[in-house]
Amino acid sequence: MSRSSRWWTIRNLAKLFLSGAFPVDMPRDQMCSLTFTLENLYFFSCVYANYFPKISGGGDAVSSPAYDPRIQEAWVTCSTSRNWGIHYCIAILPYLMRLIQCVRRYRDTKFLGNLLNAGKYGSGMVSLLCYHYWVYSGTPRQGSSFVFFCFTESLSSLYACAWDLIVDWSLFRSHTHYPLLRPDLIYTSQIASYYFAIITNILVRFIWVIYIPPGGISFVLRSVIAGLLELLRRVQWNFYRLESEHLGNMDQYRVTREVPLPYTLEYLPDLSDDDDDDARWQKF
Repeated sequence: MSRSSRWWTIRNLAKLFLSGAFPVDMPRDQMCSLTFTLENLYFFSCVYANYFPKISGGGDAVSSPAYDPRIQEAWVTCSTSRNWGIHYCIAILPYLMRLIQCVRRYRDTKFLGNLLNAGKYGSGMVSLLCYHYWVYSGTPRQGSSFVFFCFTESLSSLYACAWDLIVDWSLFRSHTHYPLLRPDLIYTSQIASYYFAIITNILVRFIWVIYIPPGGISFVLRSVIAGLLELLRRVQWNFYRLESEHLGNMDQYRVTREVPLPYTLEYLPDLSDDDDDDARWQKF
């Protein structure tokens, strides 16, 4: 990464962490797909602080760290079930920043859609709270915390899916050549990809159901799979969000080669050289 790119990244991250203090010039929805990564930054830091100093302090070499009681202790100490409050506070940071950005945009523009967008991130914060509390409480899959987890996740996923497809991607328009799409499309040679994106976006938005079945693969591995699929969904989301934004800019003449005039021009016949000279003299 070049020096200018590094400074651009640092500057925009600083503005992101100071959301609300500056006018919103570019939303950072991509950060909302990094909750799993952000949580694990704390986990790895916690394990390093609690485990590796003990190794460097002396003692016999560990032949199999996975079965070392010290790392097992650090794993329990730093896991979500023990420090769920810290994990939750880190996980909601992107949602909180986007919520503040939406409120700031509403204050600047008075557009009600920004408050509706803020509600989407608010519902995500509530669903994450119910998820972390369910993991912390350790209640079975029939307990009250599990019911709240499923209920809030369902509402949040429906909210996010509707916003993705109808607002961000501008799909489900009426009077279109292709059902469920929009009148103007850029990827006209890949129509099937739109339907594939719709289906996969909905499926990954409901990826939280992977935590419901008992037994099978471990809870940690399920979290890794869910985090990876969310990253892939966000990559796909970027393509169609950028397409929708570009078409919107063209409709509002923010990106165009020619801006139509607010009046019509009558047909002017071609003038010969002599007629052109006469027309010039008539002006005087």
